[in-house]
Amino acid sequence: MARIKLEPPHWVDFATELTIRVTDINYGGHLGHQELIGLLHEARVQYFAHYDQTETGRDGEPGIIMNDLAINYRSEAFLGETLQISMAGAEPWRAGFDLYYTVNAISPDTGTAPRRVAVAKTGLTFFDYNARKLASLPAAWAARLTRPLQDQAV
Repeated sequence: MARIKLEPPHWVDFATELTIRVTDINYGGHLGHQELIGLLHEARVQYFAHYDQTETGRDGEPGIIMNDLAINYRSEAFLGETLQISMAGAEPWRAGFDLYYTVNAISPDTGTAPRRVAVAKTGLTFFDYNARKLASLPAAWAARLTRPLQDQAV
């Protein structure tokens, strides 16, 4: 089976840091798959809050639903490490966009450079929760996602 290969955009729209907790560790002694998905969800909630939005929508704006999720694992992550999660919205379409995540880990006791843990992508579709149907990409998101690349670089 061919592997999925994700290449995130070369810009960052938002970044956050989350610490790996004991409840995030699986029986293999490292960050578990479903726990990483939960941490990506937390980062996505922060991403939307950064733009004064919520996943469920408000103030006449639709919420979002996820159509897909892909993750490329690059290395393990361990208890107490800090995950730096950088996100970039890209590839807008009529009703949504893709959100890319670059996950790096920093070990508190080694002082080494961050190492890549994973690259992920979620396909997000705007959704009207009252009408229970897809909604068009809001104008503010369309403008944010289609601005020139030089404005997006960090």
